[in-house]
Amino acid sequence: MPIEFRRAARALISVSDKTGLVDFARGLAALDIELISTGGTHKALVEAGLEVLDVADVTGFPELMDGRVKTLHPKVHGGLLAIRENPEHEAAMLAHGISPIDLLVVNLYPFQATIDAGADFDQCIENIDIGGPAMIRAASKNFNDVAVIVSVEDYAPLLAELRANGGATTLALRQKLAQKAFARTATYDAAISNWLAEQIGEDAPAFRAFGGKLAQTLRYGENPHQKAAFYVTPERRYGVATARQLQGKQLSYNNIGDTDAAFELVAEFDPERTAAVAIIKHSNPCGVAEAASIEAAYALALRCDPVSAFGGIVALNRRLDARAAAEIVQVFTEVIIAPEADEEAIAIVGAKKNLRLLLTGGMPDPRASGLTLRPVAGGLLVQGRDNAVVDDMELRVVTKRAPTEAEWRDLTFAFRIAKHVKSNAIVYAKDGATVGIGAGQMSRVDSTRIAAMKAADAAKAAGLPRSLAVGSVVASDAFFPFPDGVLTAIEAGATALIQPGGSVRDAEVIAAADAVGVAMAFTGFRHFRH
Repeated sequence: MPIEFRRAARALISVSDKTGLVDFARGLAALDIELISTGGTHKALVEAGLEVLDVADVTGFPELMDGRVKTLHPKVHGGLLAIRENPEHEAAMLAHGISPIDLLVVNLYPFQATIDAGADFDQCIENIDIGGPAMIRAASKNFNDVAVIVSVEDYAPLLAELRANGGATTLALRQKLAQKAFARTATYDAAISNWLAEQIGEDAPAFRAFGGKLAQTLRYGENPHQKAAFYVTPERRYGVATARQLQGKQLSYNNIGDTDAAFELVAEFDPERTAAVAIIKHSNPCGVAEAASIEAAYALALRCDPVSAFGGIVALNRRLDARAAAEIVQVFTEVIIAPEADEEAIAIVGAKKNLRLLLTGGMPDPRASGLTLRPVAGGLLVQGRDNAVVDDMELRVVTKRAPTEAEWRDLTFAFRIAKHVKSNAIVYAKDGATVGIGAGQMSRVDSTRIAAMKAADAAKAAGLPRSLAVGSVVASDAFFPFPDGVLTAIEAGATALIQPGGSVRDAEVIAAADAVGVAMAFTGFRHFRH
């Protein structure tokens, strides 16, 4: 039978993260709650002047095997799992000298932090907690009688409830804490199992687990009738999940998705080599450019599609400076994301109260491995991140004419962008900037036409006499299945093309380019992005 209020008389505390530990324990002691602890936690509490039993005094066994065995004992698990008011359980406790434990406070060995610090295999193994998850699961199962804390952030709410109820917890809180505790151990085990799969080269293990911690409850999802939340995973990758939001209203579901797409794209450009800016709308770039400065790159990126840039996301691969900030705020923008920003730039953006400014602290590595997930009905599609970088590819000229040096620069630039455009993807580029982008079409030739139309529209908006596509190069994320896409690009003014190759009609496509003296290179890598 559910018990609404349960008096906490005895607490077991065993924590790796000792933030707030002493004050929390003092709060428990002030409520006449007996304290039991282990190892370093016991030492910290005793040094703070608190009266604490060592778990070895409770179990009658010292810590064994370098601390691997200390809480795996019937007097601990019996105290956590015993159902109060159950005569059989009460008799067993009396017979074996087991006292109830009403409150468990555990945070687990820092496994993920150990990995992130670059520790060797054996160190990582030693930081897999065994006793902690076992106790957490025991206490969580018995939430009718036991409250379990797995996070420092729950210290204050628990103390507040205990004080309000004369040292008792409510069933509602115990249930909420139990749910959180089970999710915590699941996330912890997921991190371990995925790390071990990577270590042994297991790309498709029989079971996959993924977990994350709530970062933000969102107002809604893609649409107002959909509930949503943002969770951060154990992967340490610079981006939205690591960013500090300096100002602006709360990020939406769509903001987060688009901002991630923008920052991953701009990370393709080495900040030591060049400044780069990407403007994203609905997860697709509407303008990307590289230049000597962020200000110059932004101007070129904006020129590609100034209409679509309205209400977009702007991502930078270098520090946001005042000159660039002054230009960006001239156009209605939802989010600016950058590795860092000058104080003057922050003040300029601050004048736009709704504009979000995110600073990530660094750039993600485009070559890094990792997993991406996509839900399908009843399952998950899991694949490795597309970490192929054009700089590492062996580009092969397949036409009679080789690209010029300037064309090569633009071809590799355009292929970087095509990797981040929804398929079918076509990118026209010139002088280190996109001039037309066609995305997400069912036909590759339609993407080619749309990109050419965008280039003509951009020229008109800039007051130029001819399309920006004239003299440009074109990148395709996948092979051209027919010559029609190539011919459309050539008609728009393209002088060179880059594509993966691999079509059964490659010879026809190459012949179409050769017929008009257009250069073409094959990469051997496809960049589908569905």
